[in-house]
Amino acid sequence: MSDKSEHIVIVGAGAAGLMAARELARAGRRVTILEARDRCGGRIHPLPASQFGYRADGGAEFVHGDAPVTRGLVREAGLSLQEIEGTQWTFDGQTLSREDRYDRHEAELHAVLRELKDDMTVADFLRRHFAGDEYERLRHSVARMIEGYDAADPERASTLALREEWMNGGHATQARIVGGYGGLVDHLAAECRKHGVAIRFDSVVAAVEETGGTVSVRCANGEGHACGRVILTVPLPLLQGIALPQAARDKAAAAAEIGFGNVIKILLRFERPWWRDRQEDLSDLTFLLSDQTIPVWWTQRPTEHSVLSGWFGGPRTAELSSLDPQGLIDAGLDSLAAIFALSRKDIESGLVAGFASNWAHDPFARGAYSWATPQTRDAQTILSRADGAVLFSGEALYRGRDMGTVEAALASGLETAQMILRG
Repeated sequence: MSDKSEHIVIVGAGAAGLMAARELARAGRRVTILEARDRCGGRIHPLPASQFGYRADGGAEFVHGDAPVTRGLVREAGLSLQEIEGTQWTFDGQTLSREDRYDRHEAELHAVLRELKDDMTVADFLRRHFAGDEYERLRHSVARMIEGYDAADPERASTLALREEWMNGGHATQARIVGGYGGLVDHLAAECRKHGVAIRFDSVVAAVEETGGTVSVRCANGEGHACGRVILTVPLPLLQGIALPQAARDKAAAAAEIGFGNVIKILLRFERPWWRDRQEDLSDLTFLLSDQTIPVWWTQRPTEHSVLSGWFGGPRTAELSSLDPQGLIDAGLDSLAAIFALSRKDIESGLVAGFASNWAHDPFARGAYSWATPQTRDAQTILSRADGAVLFSGEALYRGRDMGTVEAALASGLETAQMILRG
């Protein structure tokens, strides 16, 4: 077998790409990663410790649920996890209060979900079963979770795929890696290099070409890389911008049946945690929900960093598409001023550092993460097939519960590599 046919090119140095590369390189395969950015991590985006007092996460931040692959890597890298504990609060437009998660229709909702056999969109489900005026609060709560937590569109999102999360109110165990996801990326990248993986930055892939059993990956800068197999781990929207052989292009068309949502994330570092000065006892505040422009905020509890993170997910983020990072920070400050009944000037006076990212504006992401439609499982089956020289991998292809997470990306990369090694 020629050297070219043994060579595997992975497009993308995010979690899936790094995980696949390490597994293949450990098994003796020659691997090259082509990464469009000037760093590893992709939608994991560590920020400088000098800016926020620690390596804050400008992208993915939480470890959701059991996450066995992530937790195993954390232990292997000598890192540690910190479970999130504290109180969730809500601002209803007038009053701050500890969130009352109870809805008198919740038992009815769960009963209908348990009996559901045929999938449908969340919007259709609510219209069919909970259309009355008495269910208005329930519909609002469900839509807020689907859009905000899953970054999904209720008119397209799968009810069955979200059922388990829905049944526990979206409050599965969450944790953070102490020091952020950056340490995990550093560990995987170092492991890759130790096993001989070549990681090439600023390599924007324009085309994958296949002629006579030979595959070539062509970059926008003119570089070409001959290989036997290619693994595409880029976010779904970017697949449209890569010219592919016909068979791979036909497979990639299935990605249209997988939802892909956007997130706006804002981090604000203050001189001190001024929100603890409130008459209400916010000393153990974790998450704060509202209907403000930037609707969700959280602290770094249980650590003492004076940082508030703002979050806006789902299709309504398009309303802020014209704002640059400073405009998003301004919107965040205005939202906090409204929630805490303070002047914008008072809040801004203690601001030390700010960061904002609309992930739809990131040229190498075009959004945040995937979510399931009723057609997604069939699409994943097509995209995950091992036939042909071009394979697909990443969080969007994960079939477990927590699609769209770092765990999903790591698990998918691992599975793709193992599929190749099984031959």
